[in-house]
Amino acid sequence: MTESSPAYGLWSLVAINSAIFILFAASFFKPRSSRDWRTLGMFSAFIVALFAEMYGFPLTIYLLSGWLAARFPGVDFLSHDAGHLLEVMFGWRANPHFGPFHILSAILIGGGFWLLASAWKVLYAAQATGTLATTGPYARLRHPQYAAFVVIMAGFLLQWPTLITLAMFPVLVVAYVRLARREEREAEASFGADWQRYARTTPAFFPCRTKSRTHPIAGDRGEHSSGERS
Repeated sequence: MTESSPAYGLWSLVAINSAIFILFAASFFKPRSSRDWRTLGMFSAFIVALFAEMYGFPLTIYLLSGWLAARFPGVDFLSHDAGHLLEVMFGWRANPHFGPFHILSAILIGGGFWLLASAWKVLYAAQATGTLATTGPYARLRHPQYAAFVVIMAGFLLQWPTLITLAMFPVLVVAYVRLARREEREAEASFGADWQRYARTTPAFFPCRTKSRTHPIAGDRGEHSSGERS
């Protein structure tokens, strides 16, 4: 982690990487309503803030430079590798891209995008038939798409923590929970007892190891919407 050449001021990389991940998320999430765009917009703000520090200006390292230099002497904090602060703080001195935090980060980010794509397929089919979604990810979670965004952001935090994204993360989690609760009220108003039965046996954000089987919901054609973007 003593790479000598500075790795910041690369604003073109900020723009390119931000665009790639935002468009990637949009291709899986496929926003249509104003609520969808608000959900994607909050995620996009997090991504831009992340890459602005990763390749643009290292605000977190600048603000913590005194403490970092005293605590970890000999580390060149203007190098890209040193920006992986968790790897530095826990003593990983090899290539941080192969460190435990970076590997876990990749798993979370990849898994989050997989969950986002899987949930959209089920939700799209449910909306096409005007029913609720209890198959696929919706068999384990009522809000897999919101959960996916949170998992992806947590993965990025493990890879490149910054003060701004650390502050944004709980705010975005609360915002997603509030959006989910609002959608649940709308789903209950639309589907009544069917929704209540589904909600009683399916957790909102944290999957259970096993899901108790319920009686078939009236009008169930295998694809029921949890309320997300309904």
